Amino acid sequence: MNFTTSELTQQVARSARDFAQQYIKPHLMEWDESQEFPLHIFKEMGKLGLMGVLVPEQYGGTGLGYFEYSVVIQEIAKVCGSIGLSLAAHNSLCTGHILTFGNEEQKQKYLPKLATAEFIGAWGLTEPNTGSDAGNMKTTAVKDGDNWIINGTKSWITHGRSGDVAVVICRTGEPRAKNNCTAFIVDRGTPGFSGGKKENKLGMRASETAEMIFDNCIIPDSNRLGEIGDGFKQSMKVLDGGRISIAALSLGIAKGAYEASVQYSKERHQFDQPISNFQGIAFKLADMATKIECAELLINQSCDLKMKGLPMTKQAAMAKYYASEISVEVSTDAVQIFGGYGYTKDFPVEKFYRDSKLCTIGEGTSEIQKLVISREVLK
Repeated sequence: MNFTTSELTQQVARSARDFAQQYIKPHLMEWDESQEFPLHIFKEMGKLGLMGVLVPEQYGGTGLGYFEYSVVIQEIAKVCGSIGLSLAAHNSLCTGHILTFGNEEQKQKYLPKLATAEFIGAWGLTEPNTGSDAGNMKTTAVKDGDNWIINGTKSWITHGRSGDVAVVICRTGEPRAKNNCTAFIVDRGTPGFSGGKKENKLGMRASETAEMIFDNCIIPDSNRLGEIGDGFKQSMKVLDGGRISIAALSLGIAKGAYEASVQYSKERHQFDQPISNFQGIAFKLADMATKIECAELLINQSCDLKMKGLPMTKQAAMAKYYASEISVEVSTDAVQIFGGYGYTKDFPVEKFYRDSKLCTIGEGTSEIQKLVISREVLK
């Protein structure tokens, strides 16, 4: 495995970094305080090709690979985890599901609009009472001639209100039965489909998280993704790629917290010298740097396997589990290094600290990642 960063990957990283500094950094605390979902920023990212990183050029995307996708999310998350989260969810979940499992007609209809951010995408698996227990979901789709009637509520959905199109996984069989779920594409504006409660969150506050409500929502069978009963299998494959996204998001947050800590430790003086001279601070920075390097290697390994079309369920779960946990650890140490200033909103690390926690929960908790890893290990 050769993880030498290519010139293309470096160029993509620079483009994302420059965008984040110019368009996101000046406003991130304003959006965080107000919980504004800055839709215009995603439209601008669409112009740069960042909303369709993995989408082939024939469908209006940039046609890049997972290494480029990873660095895009990292560079955005180094500045703002909220924008990085929404970027990841749009690319890997909604867009990724249609790209992987849609037929040619569905790809032609939706991917060009998603890749350019004409459409913002949402993806609905989680429900109020079924998080990790997705096989027992209550949202149902019942066949009615050439149509399907969807009823139920999806919760904790990124872009649940603002998404123009959603991929929704519904139960089409009996609870707990094998192959009892099917995936559908639902357009915003379809009668019976509406946005519900928007969550008031600890972190990731500029990334919209809301309910999607379906009340006798009728969609044509042509909006079904793949075969009836394949929805859960599809979701697990989509989440494999999604784990790389959240791992990259976690790593970006950790890098942002670490870089801020290094700079501050050189500038902050106590006892007539920079605090970086003190072993208590220097050793913290050493631990942070080591954890970041380890997480990056796991992510690069997952990207490498994904690009080669090789099995990567275990590696992606390891990358997501480790990167998300060290993101919390690194951002916690960053607050400690900043001391009292780290607890205020005048410095960036308190936001990294708040944003990092979601990474250990979203797209499969750390406990679920350990379940996936242990099953792969014990095969």
